Amino acid sequence: MNQLLILFIAIPFLSFLATLLWQNKSEKAIGRIVRIAKVSNILMALTFFLVWLVNGIEPISQQIATLYQTDHFVFAIQLYYDEVTAVFSIVGSLLFFLVATFSKYYMHRDEGYKRFFNTILLFATAFNFIILAGNFETLFIGWEIKGICSFILIAFYRNRYLPVKNAFKAVANYRISDVALMLAMWMMHHLTHRNIGFSELGEAGRVALSSAQSGMTIFIVCMIILPATIKSAQFPFTSWLPRAMEGPTASSAIFYGSVSVHIGVFLLLRTHPFWEDMLWAKVVIICIGAVTAIMATLIARVQPTVKTQIAYSSAAQIGLMFIEVAVGLHWLVLLHFAGNAFLRTYQLLVSPSVLNYLVHHQYFHYVIPKQKPLSKFRVSLYMLSVKEWNLDSIMFTYLWSPFKWVGKKLHFLGSGFLIGALTLAGLILLILGYTFHNSVPDLGNALSIGLMAVALAVILFAFVYRRSALKAWTYLMTAHLFIIAAVVFNAEHVELVEILFYATGVMLAFMLGYHCLHKINAIDQDISLNRFHGYVYEQNTTGFLFLVAAMGILGFPITAAFIGIDVLFTYVQHDQYILIALMALCFVFIELTAFRILLRIFFGPHKKLNHPVAFRSS
Repeated sequence: MNQLLILFIAIPFLSFLATLLWQNKSEKAIGRIVRIAKVSNILMALTFFLVWLVNGIEPISQQIATLYQTDHFVFAIQLYYDEVTAVFSIVGSLLFFLVATFSKYYMHRDEGYKRFFNTILLFATAFNFIILAGNFETLFIGWEIKGICSFILIAFYRNRYLPVKNAFKAVANYRISDVALMLAMWMMHHLTHRNIGFSELGEAGRVALSSAQSGMTIFIVCMIILPATIKSAQFPFTSWLPRAMEGPTASSAIFYGSVSVHIGVFLLLRTHPFWEDMLWAKVVIICIGAVTAIMATLIARVQPTVKTQIAYSSAAQIGLMFIEVAVGLHWLVLLHFAGNAFLRTYQLLVSPSVLNYLVHHQYFHYVIPKQKPLSKFRVSLYMLSVKEWNLDSIMFTYLWSPFKWVGKKLHFLGSGFLIGALTLAGLILLILGYTFHNSVPDLGNALSIGLMAVALAVILFAFVYRRSALKAWTYLMTAHLFIIAAVVFNAEHVELVEILFYATGVMLAFMLGYHCLHKINAIDQDISLNRFHGYVYEQNTTGFLFLVAAMGILGFPITAAFIGIDVLFTYVQHDQYILIALMALCFVFIELTAFRILLRIFFGPHKKLNHPVAFRSS
């Protein structure tokens, strides 16, 4: 049975490749591939569960491949199956079947029909990667892919302003969760001095409690709770969930009503053996869940749009699941997850029909409601809930605005001569760091911190830069040079192959992205970041290639840079707080800058008047 686990990932992934490479865009051919995938997925999930049940329901673990291994680090693809995986796989396959069947008719004659099912099949692959992950590295692959699929589907109607804006807002939250999960992996490696699987988390937790490494343990648990909170849209990150409903109703159902939004609950269930004896962690999770349940319920009751109501209702139920996980009611959580997922999927799929009926009913049977006296407290709650407790503006003001302010203060980096000098300096420092590392005077980690600070400064400037997209794209490559140099100077010795993993992956992505931007710039010499251009109308293939380049430059699992970043993280020691904070911020804003360039140049309303124009009010 161990060998069959790979089929959970292979079935949707091969179907994704088939639809992606299928030149015929006819709905019948694509629908047939999707139909085979969804039926095979259900049969695989149910058959495997029944056989596993008969064999005694013992957890199954299987290492599929080792991508990279040294004396201190192992990057392996490991799969794991237990009762949590069983429930999530069966529910996920059934919901995928329902949504795919519904979408066949709902997306009929839509120009993005093929693109929609490409993304849904890739999401199914990512979902199975997550729920079958046997270690953090495997889970992180699925975690990254799922985030990209979510971004693509939120911005599905890419010729409009609001879907593009809200896709960027969602991916900004996702990136924080990605980096937090990377930090949890990094600190877990320093705590256990090896790459451990999820089946060993209980032992690692007991070792952590019995040792003097309480600071490391607290950090790991916080970096587990944070991505779980963000992905499941819990307080204070709840506001991104209704914004993510900009995509097609079918994608909203599978992503934000049922499967994807429960991934945070899955992460807490999977890592529960590590923190189950830590009372403070349980209290934090219970508080997050309770606050979200109360606040989201109040907001959902007064929202004027059906998708927003369902989004906040789902977040409220997930808040209760957080409480159930913390108190150890895991079977109740699994039942709660299944019930909430099916209910929200049903509500979203029937919402267009229900709205049509309600409008018809209101037109013919409208009754003026009676006026009731209201207390100031009830009115205050009502107004706060209508405004969604200003969570969106609070997050923008206190989380993102300070970094934008810093980036604007670094306007002197806009000099072409200065950025050229910085790029050359970064390359020279990287070479010197590797070849003459032992000859450099011992400065502690001051030199590494300085180089990482320069990298962050360059990235923040690129993040707010409003002129040439080519220039902003070059800044990202310059920042990567300083990041690698900082790690090389920080470590006693870094293997050349590990630097090449990182550098070649990023360089290939940079060259591809530069080619795409240069091609767009040749059209009318205008690729400023001060507005949306919407070039995806005319340059669909170029837009897709630039998306691939943007994913590659941030370390997405399509190049060796994905392994290189994970390996280089291990060369930062657990007590180098400033260095790891700067490095984490670099990786957060590299993705945001790359995706900002993508959205501004290729997505949004087209600047030419001979194309359909979607105004902000759309």
